[in-house]
Amino acid sequence: MTQATELVDGYRNGTISPVEATQAALDAIEQYDDQVNAFVLVDAEGALATAKESEARWHSGQPLGPGDGVPTSIKDALWTKGWPTLRGSTLIDEAGPWDEDAPAVARLRETGAVILGKTTTPEYSWKGVTDSSRYGVTRNPWDPSTTPGGSSGGSAAAVALGMGAWSVGTDGGGSVRIPAAFTGTVALKPTYGLIPLYPPSAFGTLSHGGPMTRSVRDAAALLDVITGYDARDWSAMPTPAMSFLRGLDDGVAGLRIAFSSDLGIVDNDPEVEALVRTAVGVLEAAGAEVSEVDPGFADPVDAFHVLWWSGAAKLLSAYEVDDRVDPGLRRVAALGASYSASDFLEATTTRMELGQLMGRFHQTYDVLVTPTLPITAFPVGQDVPDGSTSPDWTSWTPYTYPFNLTQQPALSVPCGFTRAGLPVGLQVVAARHADALTLRVGEAYQAATDWHLRTPTGARGEALSFDRR
Repeated sequence: MTQATELVDGYRNGTISPVEATQAALDAIEQYDDQVNAFVLVDAEGALATAKESEARWHSGQPLGPGDGVPTSIKDALWTKGWPTLRGSTLIDEAGPWDEDAPAVARLRETGAVILGKTTTPEYSWKGVTDSSRYGVTRNPWDPSTTPGGSSGGSAAAVALGMGAWSVGTDGGGSVRIPAAFTGTVALKPTYGLIPLYPPSAFGTLSHGGPMTRSVRDAAALLDVITGYDARDWSAMPTPAMSFLRGLDDGVAGLRIAFSSDLGIVDNDPEVEALVRTAVGVLEAAGAEVSEVDPGFADPVDAFHVLWWSGAAKLLSAYEVDDRVDPGLRRVAALGASYSASDFLEATTTRMELGQLMGRFHQTYDVLVTPTLPITAFPVGQDVPDGSTSPDWTSWTPYTYPFNLTQQPALSVPCGFTRAGLPVGLQVVAARHADALTLRVGEAYQAATDWHLRTPTGARGEALSFDRR
């Protein structure tokens, strides 16, 4: 499957056109989407019209920007002008009005990207898998009896199957990294505020936008497009002064990498741990100075729950809630409504202390490397794996949500497959504002491996044959 940066090179030298690339993405949607349920809306006619305009610009040597003509999808949590944003919920009126783009969508239009449609999310993106009463269950391209993760599961499935080279997701506790790990794709949760968000999330400053791609290089290129100051987001950072592609190939020689196999608090699937350890060995062989060390924090899950469940209570407070709403969302919203202002401030204190600890940690270590998840994909239609003693999605995502609390950049890259053929992810975490460093480490790993080049359609591109179970 052709990557976005390769497409742009092809547009520039005339070996491929945006119309051809867009048609290929639409063909993949036609072939696979009824089997994985990645999209809630596809605008084939509009996409091809945009691609023809892009083709004319490339022919005249006047592309709008570095993403001109790249087939792209948008998670159905981000506003798109003219299309409903229903967030997997039956509570939202489809009539709109839908007269404004979210900042990332506006930046994509400005660069000339071809927006194919919108991808699935669980109701209000509240959990780590992707299913909703409005749009049903989304499935993992590597094994359709399993979940692609969530909440940006539709975007991950789309990218994995070539249904567009790029997608933009959101991540409030792991929601781009979880599905990246489960589907063998790449996703970055950048430093909070680097990608402006509007309207603001009910989950507050936990929620980040994030690029979802097949390669680290594409993630860097997409980040270049969707960053940029936007006055509608009160916490938006200034527009970056340099491209995230700059320095991407500088390697890891001499970098101080802290490797924590379990954060001191996690039990991993043995196959996951073995693959991640092998991946760390690749970085060490490339010249990194690797130390096996834990950052030294206790599990901040209780503080995260106070903040996340309170957000769930806030978003449902505007509606008459009934059995149309995801039962799990109703449960956590009820818990969130029980918290006091003191509880919220105490959780915020825990969050600040964790941020301070990680700030000091990164004075010694350039990056922290962990598994993205301790497990591989589990059966669809359930919020937690079989045998779980907890109903909460946070019980199986201990490596992701801590870094939403700290607002650090965190990248997930594929690092292998289990004997059952399911992908495993490697997470790279850096200090706040060191997004380019996470990408540099991820690119060094991908330069030495080919896991990101493997696709669910096989090495020869043979068609999938899914059994809808």
